[in-house]
Amino acid sequence: MIKIILSALIVIILSSILAPLISPFNPEEINLDELRQSPSLRHPLGTDNKGRDILSRVLYGGRISVSVAIMAAALSMGIGLIVGLISGYIGGKIDTSIMLAVDLILAFPSLLLAIGISVILPPGIYTVMIAIASVGWASFARLIRGHVLSCREAPFIEAAKAMGCSHRRILLVHLLPQCLPLVVVMMGLRLGGYILTEASLSFLGLGAQPPMPTWGSMVSAYRVFIVSAPWMVIFPGLAIAVTSLCFNMLGDALRDKYGLRVAG
Repeated sequence: MIKIILSALIVIILSSILAPLISPFNPEEINLDELRQSPSLRHPLGTDNKGRDILSRVLYGGRISVSVAIMAAALSMGIGLIVGLISGYIGGKIDTSIMLAVDLILAFPSLLLAIGISVILPPGIYTVMIAIASVGWASFARLIRGHVLSCREAPFIEAAKAMGCSHRRILLVHLLPQCLPLVVVMMGLRLGGYILTEASLSFLGLGAQPPMPTWGSMVSAYRVFIVSAPWMVIFPGLAIAVTSLCFNMLGDALRDKYGLRVAG
C-alpha cells in the first residue's frame, strides 16, 4: 500500500518539478483564439477564459502548492522538534511556559489563525509558508514533548547521565533518534492538511499573486465559470483533493506500519 501511495506522490511531485519540460504550453500565455475550449487532444484539460492551457497551469501550479506545503511542514517540524525536546527534557517552569504558548495556539482554529497572520504580512509564497508554520509547529511540539517525557526517565537516559554525558549529547544522540519516527509519521499526516491550507489561503488571494498559478488561486479565479466551463474548476480541484488524499493515506500507512499513536 505504501509503495502505491509513494508512487502516486512521486508522479505528482515529479510532474510539478518537471513542469517546464513536460508542459505543452506557456501557462501565462494568453490566446484569444482558444477561449474556454473544452478538453481535447490539443488541450487535454481544456483552456481557461483567457485561452491559457489548463494542463500547463495545473502542472506549474503544483510546483508552488506542493513545495509551499512541504517547506511549511519542514519548518513546522523543525521548530516543533526543538521546542518539544527542550520543553520535555528540561521540565519545570520552562515546560509550563512553553505548553501555555502551545495551548494558546491550539485553542484557535488553525485556518483562521493562518488567515490572520497572512493578512498582516504582504501576500506571497513566503507569507503562506510563515503562516502555516506559525500555526503548525505547536502540534509537533506537543507530540514530541509528550514522547520525551516518557523517555526522560528510561534506563538508557539514566545510564547516559551516569556516564557524564552532557545535556546536549543526551538531547541530540539519545532522545532525538527516538522522536524521528513520530515526526516522520506526523509530517505525512499533516502534509495533506497543509496542501488544503495553502489552497485556502491562495483561494482568498493571500498566496502567490497572478499571473503565477496555484491550485487554490485557479479554483478562486475560475469559480464563476463552474456552470459554463466546469473543467476550469474541476481539474485544479482534483489536483488538490488527490494530492491531499495521497499524503493523508501515506501518513496513515506509516502510522499503522510502525504502530504509533499519532493524532491525525
